[in-house]
Amino acid sequence: MGEESRPWSLEDLAPASLFDVTGKVALVTGAGGGVGGWLAAGLAAAGARVVVSDISEERCSALVSFLEDNKVDFTVAAADLRESRAPKNLVGTARKEFGGLDVLVNAAAINVRKPIANVTPELWTDISDVNLKAAYFLAREAMPVMRAGGGGSIINVTSINTEIGLEGVSVYGANKAALAQVTKTMCIEWAQYNIRANCISPGFLMTSLSRPLWEDADRAAWILERCPLRRPGMPAELVGACLLLASDAGSFISGTSIRVDGGLIAGSPWKPPAR
Repeated sequence: MGEESRPWSLEDLAPASLFDVTGKVALVTGAGGGVGGWLAAGLAAAGARVVVSDISEERCSALVSFLEDNKVDFTVAAADLRESRAPKNLVGTARKEFGGLDVLVNAAAINVRKPIANVTPELWTDISDVNLKAAYFLAREAMPVMRAGGGGSIINVTSINTEIGLEGVSVYGANKAALAQVTKTMCIEWAQYNIRANCISPGFLMTSLSRPLWEDADRAAWILERCPLRRPGMPAELVGACLLLASDAGSFISGTSIRVDGGLIAGSPWKPPAR
């Protein structure tokens, strides 16, 4: 190890230290869903104080029971992300309850599967307000608070739909691609404040949002034939990437997307094995 290395100790390098977020304040949107709920639980397990948010407190009831049973420090903040005041209110809750904000996870998303010919301007706006606009302005609202606290981490949950087109999800795909792009700009503009911005790009997971795909035998077969790991991903399998980006383990990672897709974007075999 050269002189340029930090004065690491073995204790510093141990996973329990590298991935520790004890005392950090995290805000997770979409926490009533499969992805957001698992990411909120993962951050809490690593020591964070967590603000869990969804459109209603009822949507978070299962997560709340889980967090209460495990005696972690959290609060619930219901917010409709289509409302312009939601970002300010959510960041305000983090400041009021825990004194600041260190980690923002934009996990909330909605989708309506329709061909482009059937997408109305109203539907475009409704989906985009949650998937893109809310994430954009939540990050903007979080920035000065993170800056005042010495830095932070913004984690935007995107999709492999940023890299491949999928029939019937034109608005969702456009939103996620735009979010991945603006994450790069956040990285550039806010690096001076020690704020890192990254994406987690999931593949085909087993969630309530994707359930219609898995219930369609033909589409499920299409996915499995193209995914080298030959199975759906589980929301819990995103937690490791989230903790990497939220903690000191990812202290030099910014402006990138981490794919958690079972190898799907890497390619597929010429002849998939029999199911």
